[in-house]
Amino acid sequence: MTNAETLAAYARRAVPRYTSYPTAPHFREDFAPATYADWLRRADPSRPVSLYLHVPFCRQVCAYCGCNMKLAASYAPVAAYAEALHAEIELVAALLPRGMKAIHLAWGGGTPTALAPDDLAALMDRLRRHFTFLPEAELSIESDPRTLTPEMAARIGALGFTRASFGVQEFDPKVQQAINRIQPPAMVARAVEALRHAGVAHINFDLIYGLPHQTEETLLATIATAAAMRPDRVALFGYAHVPWMARRQRLIDEAALPAAAARARQSESAAEALAHHGYQAIGLDHFALPGDSMAVAARQGTLRRNFQGYTTDPAETLIGFGATAIGRSPFGHVQNLAETGAWSRAVFGATLPVGKGVALSPHDRLRGQVIERIMCDSQVNTDAVARSLGAPEAWCPEELETLDAMAADGLLARQGPAITLTPEGRKLARVVAAVFDSYLAAGKARHSVAV
Repeated sequence: MTNAETLAAYARRAVPRYTSYPTAPHFREDFAPATYADWLRRADPSRPVSLYLHVPFCRQVCAYCGCNMKLAASYAPVAAYAEALHAEIELVAALLPRGMKAIHLAWGGGTPTALAPDDLAALMDRLRRHFTFLPEAELSIESDPRTLTPEMAARIGALGFTRASFGVQEFDPKVQQAINRIQPPAMVARAVEALRHAGVAHINFDLIYGLPHQTEETLLATIATAAAMRPDRVALFGYAHVPWMARRQRLIDEAALPAAAARARQSESAAEALAHHGYQAIGLDHFALPGDSMAVAARQGTLRRNFQGYTTDPAETLIGFGATAIGRSPFGHVQNLAETGAWSRAVFGATLPVGKGVALSPHDRLRGQVIERIMCDSQVNTDAVARSLGAPEAWCPEELETLDAMAADGLLARQGPAITLTPEGRKLARVVAAVFDSYLAAGKARHSVAV
């Protein structure tokens, strides 16, 4: 095969996104809530934590979405969900040491702004009763420009949010029709302006390539329109067509999806266009203006990765609230029950609503850090990571042989424990990271393609 064919073959590999290690399919369903309770009690009050609140409701359904979400046909289930969030915050806070500080807060979904402004404010008040937000803390929230009201925009600013994210995806009308997300550029611009006027200093956009009927031309036009609104960060994701997991994706005509080669060209052209508009490439799929905190973290080598993707969040403990929310601690990972009814019943029954989790072994910590540095820095020294953890290396001969084969194929350079991805290899960071995933071969989960 030619080098181009070899790289294309790597790009077609189905591998995890590595937002945790072990990845979520390897969390154990027999994980005991009592174990998570013990982790919470053992949290170090001298170290700030990160908080995540999941709101799985949307007012409109997007066909491409693979998230855990529900259509909010009326407000009653959203209001009931908010009450359960209050109860979960109290339940968790009662287990934590007093005086916990928070360095990062993220509201995700679904659409958190499906909450009424007063309900959002009440939940923020509840959090502030139990956590002291540090002056430098980032407070972020996801929103939908189709449903963001002026009242909610003003309240988000008044509550001290510092960052808001919008799922732009693609501005082309035909693509928007195919994915059931109609939002003209003027609509998005109004939402951005409303939040900036309210004092929200930083704006993120999500864009997607590989969508039905999408072409290089439509994607580049979208990027030019989006760049004119000057978001601080742009996440450029490849559409993951997983209809066996996300049933709503069955609404998408697979014949309208771009072929692998066209999808790869979209990814490359989009990255070049974002660079042309002044955005620094970060990790696998993020771009930021040079002065943004994520760009600074990437340059300083302090970029992190968690289940939200690339982040500047330095906390080792992330506490998740809400159905399907994922949390982590120095001891392991935990995920709440996904079904909102079961989650709510557990909370009101004074039981941590744990669905599954996994305790980390020294082996997991070592491999997890190596994978995170590959994903964040495009390089890693495995000896240095092992020394930092006081752990012996545990690489199999087959893994080293695979790395050497990747080096021969142009994905990376390896000098003993030092691994550096090439420009071509950076696009395939997930494939390189997968070499260190000791769970992958035995797993039954299906994953999206690397590019």
